Amino acid sequence: MLMNRTRDGRPSRRVGPGGASCGPRAARPVRLAELAGPADFAIPAVDQTRKPWPGEYHRVAGADVFLRKTPPRRKTVEPALYVHGLGGASTNFTDLADLLSPWFDGHALDLPGFGKSGPAAGGHYSIGAHARVVIGYLEQSGRGPVHLVGNSMGGAIAIRVASTRPDLIRTLTLVSPAVPDLRPRVGGDALLPLLVVPGLGPAMLRRLDRVTPEQRARAVIDLCFAHPERVPDNRLAEAVADVTDRRGMSWAHGAMISSLRGLIGSYLSAGGRAPWRQMAAIVAPTVVIWGELDQLVDVSNAPRVAATIPDARLLVLPDVGHTAQLEDPAVTARAILALRARANDGRDPAGVGL
Repeated sequence: MLMNRTRDGRPSRRVGPGGASCGPRAARPVRLAELAGPADFAIPAVDQTRKPWPGEYHRVAGADVFLRKTPPRRKTVEPALYVHGLGGASTNFTDLADLLSPWFDGHALDLPGFGKSGPAAGGHYSIGAHARVVIGYLEQSGRGPVHLVGNSMGGAIAIRVASTRPDLIRTLTLVSPAVPDLRPRVGGDALLPLLVVPGLGPAMLRRLDRVTPEQRARAVIDLCFAHPERVPDNRLAEAVADVTDRRGMSWAHGAMISSLRGLIGSYLSAGGRAPWRQMAAIVAPTVVIWGELDQLVDVSNAPRVAATIPDARLLVLPDVGHTAQLEDPAVTARAILALRARANDGRDPAGVGL
């Protein structure tokens, strides 16, 4: 059974061509995503006490990449890979990977320069360089084709991977992907544009290092969540610990600035590397998930993304911000399970329920 509902049972907001929230004109009609129903997919309640999954280092594309693995709850599961956004880490998928563990063998990586990973080889942090790390890991591990999930910059990376290596991708989930949008924004993070200014970016990050790790962690949560007050104390403590750890890494500032520049640079790419052309080349079944209250990547981009990718569906979540997998992991999981069912022609090779 599939349904299209929010976490409290209300219909999810429908954003489509011609509406006030649509942004650029869509290339084709927007199809709405469905959610896997609880009768067929018994997703447990979110365990907010769940600690980050353990991990290990892998040498990928010349970098020491830290990878967390969520143990599957059954023998017959399918491989998934989770890719975080700018300034994020593999811990952004702790709850989502847990909820999906009856169906997915989930791996989540720290991109080079982020989380516990070492710096990128040669200091290369472009979207293409990050995509090569993802591809390199999938090739080394032999886990493809996978269910690929990317949030924010991780979504931009996932678009590059899915368009250039369709053989490695079973399905694609994009959570508020960082797609080209250079329009001026009201609200959002006023700091980000300053980070790309030569000479100014490092100074701005050094200035941020003067505030306490808790203040910095809370500022990021305020930016990414529609309801930061709902973040459990243990998750806040994990974010504070991450800020503290990264202040001891000599490459952290450079990775942040260079990755942001690489992301913006990808917006200006021409030809086959242009993001919208890459989206049009994706063949994997896709679900696009967007928080209606996203402060970082405007929800008005959502219909165009869903309409540009040939086999995509759209789910816009009211009262959710930039990181739906963190703020509403249960609904995000149900959207991914519905996508999986669609890719498997409605069959569940791992069985039904728990």
